[in-house]
Amino acid sequence: MTYQPVIPFSGFAGWRFLSRTMETQKAAFAASSENQRLDRYFRETIGSIDTAQELVDDRRLLSVALGAFGLDADIDNKYFIRKVLEEGSLDRTALANKLSDKSYLALTKAFGFGDFAIPRTKLSTFADEILNQFESREFEVAVGGVDNDMRMAMSLQRELPALAARDLSEPAKWYTIIGSPALSRVFQTALNLPPSVGALDVEQQRDIYMSKAQRVYGTSDPAELAAPEKLAALTRDYLLRAQLSNMASVSPQNVALSLLRNTGTQGLSLRL
Repeated sequence: MTYQPVIPFSGFAGWRFLSRTMETQKAAFAASSENQRLDRYFRETIGSIDTAQELVDDRRLLSVALGAFGLDADIDNKYFIRKVLEEGSLDRTALANKLSDKSYLALTKAFGFGDFAIPRTKLSTFADEILNQFESREFEVAVGGVDNDMRMAMSLQRELPALAARDLSEPAKWYTIIGSPALSRVFQTALNLPPSVGALDVEQQRDIYMSKAQRVYGTSDPAELAAPEKLAALTRDYLLRAQLSNMASVSPQNVALSLLRNTGTQGLSLRL
């Protein structure tokens, strides 16, 4: 039986509960019988995998490999995944280097089929590395099954600090944010931008995001927005605005009362 995350409240109140219980709930999720069977099979089998073809031919192994990088939806695109894995990352013309979604690049680097004579599947620490990522990502998916706004908030905690650490210019980081389904949704909501902004030229989008972030958070630098205090404010604003949108059909009095319960003593910090 698969463990279902417990999120008793929506919005920011739910996020505070989830944050407090995150480690306990993740452990319970990983300990479910279904996940334990998959964990055991991956550990017992992955060391015998020598080629990308062998990996894509084993659906259980492939489900873990793709799930670890948030690529679950590609489970049936075996030819495409094999090509990504076989071409590796070292050649600038490799498929993974051409794709805008850098999850594929991370996937092929992790397995090393196209980069090394001996793939990284042979490393004694490899199973732990991939399974830790898989369990974290799959827990996010499970959380999304209960409350997708919480999943978006979890994606923000993972993706924004990772982006901040990359050696990219500030505009390039914003292009990455705009190109990420999760990050763009969170920022668009937190900054109170209309969905129509996504139809604009990407440079116009970048300028709008940067200008609004500067006004709301005092910085347009994604690296600074990933700092704990700014990240907490961004997460809070996203969840509060998302909840406002979800409660659009509820009376204004009930919306106000719900938001007050969610923010507790911190109060509302949303700015137009």
